[in-house]
Amino acid sequence: MPRTEAPVGAQEWVPDQPRSIDELKSAAAGCEGCELYENATQTVFGRGAEHARIVFVGEQPGDVEDQRGLPFVGPAGRLLREAVDDAGIDPADLYITNAVKHFRFELRGKRRIHQTPGPAHIVACRPWIVAEFSLLKPELVVLLGATAGKALLGPSFRVTQQRGKLLPWPASAQHPEDFPVAEIQAMATIHPSAVLRADDRDTAYRGLVDDLKVAAAAVS
Repeated sequence: MPRTEAPVGAQEWVPDQPRSIDELKSAAAGCEGCELYENATQTVFGRGAEHARIVFVGEQPGDVEDQRGLPFVGPAGRLLREAVDDAGIDPADLYITNAVKHFRFELRGKRRIHQTPGPAHIVACRPWIVAEFSLLKPELVVLLGATAGKALLGPSFRVTQQRGKLLPWPASAQHPEDFPVAEIQAMATIHPSAVLRADDRDTAYRGLVDDLKVAAAAVS
C-alpha cells in the first residue's frame, strides 16, 4: 500500500471477532495502517497471559524491541521487570503492550533515535488496542507514561498530576464504548525510560515502585 499523507488506520487489518492474542499478533504483522511500518523492522505486538489481572500499556517499541519483535525487552524493559519484582507483582499476572506497535525513530548517523509517536499514529494504531481489550479481562490497566495515558484517557491526561491514583475504567477512557469491560480500574505512572533519563535515578525508581505497589494492592 503506498504511503499517504494521513494514516489509513489499522482497522482493515484487524480480524473480525478475534479468538486469541496469537491471532491478533499474526494479523498485526502485516499492518500498514500508518507510515511507521515502512522503516520499522517489524510489528511489535503485546505479550503475556490472556487471563492477566494487570495490563501494562506503554508508548511504542524501542530500538531493541523493534529488532527482537517483543515489547519491553530493552533497557527500559529490564528496569520495569525489576520494579515489578520490587513492587511484589507476580509476572504471571501481567500482559504488556504498547499504544503504537511500530518503532518511530530518526537516523543520526547509524543510530536510530526514538521519536515520540504523533496523535495520528496513536489514532491509526488504536484498533489494535481495542482488539486486545476485546480478549483481555484485567482488573487493572497500568498506563506507562504520558503517551499511553493520553491514548486511552484523552488529551487532557497529565501523568505528573494523576500518577499513582486509581481511576475508574472505562468511564475515564477516551471513547469508552471501545472497551466493553466492567469493574476495571486504571492507574498511571511514569514510563521506565523516564527513570533511565532522570538526573536522580534512585528517586525516580523509588517513585515508580511506589506507584506499582498501588497497583499490586489494587489486585491483591
